[in-house]
Amino acid sequence: MWLNVLLGIAIPLVGTTLGSASVFLMKKDLSRSVQRALTGFAAGVMVAASIWSLLIPAMSESMVPSYFKGKLSFVPAFIGFWVGILFLLILDKIIPHLHRFAEEAEGLKSRAKRETMLLLAVTIHNIPEGMTIGVVYAGLVSGSGISVGAALALSIGMALQNFPEGAIISMPLHAEGKSKGRAFFDGFLSGAVEPVAAIFTVLFAWLAVPAMPYLLAFAAGAMLYAVVEELIPEMSSGEHSNVGVLMFAFGFTLMMALDVALG
Repeated sequence: MWLNVLLGIAIPLVGTTLGSASVFLMKKDLSRSVQRALTGFAAGVMVAASIWSLLIPAMSESMVPSYFKGKLSFVPAFIGFWVGILFLLILDKIIPHLHRFAEEAEGLKSRAKRETMLLLAVTIHNIPEGMTIGVVYAGLVSGSGISVGAALALSIGMALQNFPEGAIISMPLHAEGKSKGRAFFDGFLSGAVEPVAAIFTVLFAWLAVPAMPYLLAFAAGAMLYAVVEELIPEMSSGEHSNVGVLMFAFGFTLMMALDVALG
């Protein structure tokens, strides 16, 4: 079981690492269509995971008196979901998200300042994602209705989302004059905070098993906020946005099928 946890936590970092490694192979950035496809797929996986892997287990594991369990099983999910939404909303107000950091970085004249902004953007962006992965795998270990297949599918979805983020770091850094090796290493480091955040979350959640329904719903709220705020606008912008929509549907149905088939 713990091997599955470590593997699942490491998979998103693999996505960032591979994206950063594209600096060795590609002369240009990822095409807009490929970015939309990856973003749409990741968004579909995350929405499906929020429902089948987080909210439904949160309600089935609700810590309410047995008499009220059927009628009020939504209460922990409702509370946890809104805490997750508000948590990401506060983060969004305090710390601008990735696209806003990128826009500000482009407007800076100093190369060092641009590099710092890009690294800080992706690094901060990865912390709540790591927390979400940690909650899911803590639920897997505690037996809160989360299947190995569902948790693994979520990790893969996160990795696909992280792939373009790694490229966003390494390629501009190389264009600014850094060596390919240093640009790759900086991209890798930006994603290293994600498994660290996931491990800390697993350890914390393991100590708070009675609160697991709230934590699962919290992860769902945080995830859906990120999807609506970040991924859906990204996959729908510009022409031919149907690529993102189709990949969203594919990711959603794949995650749904994995959760049911492997659950």
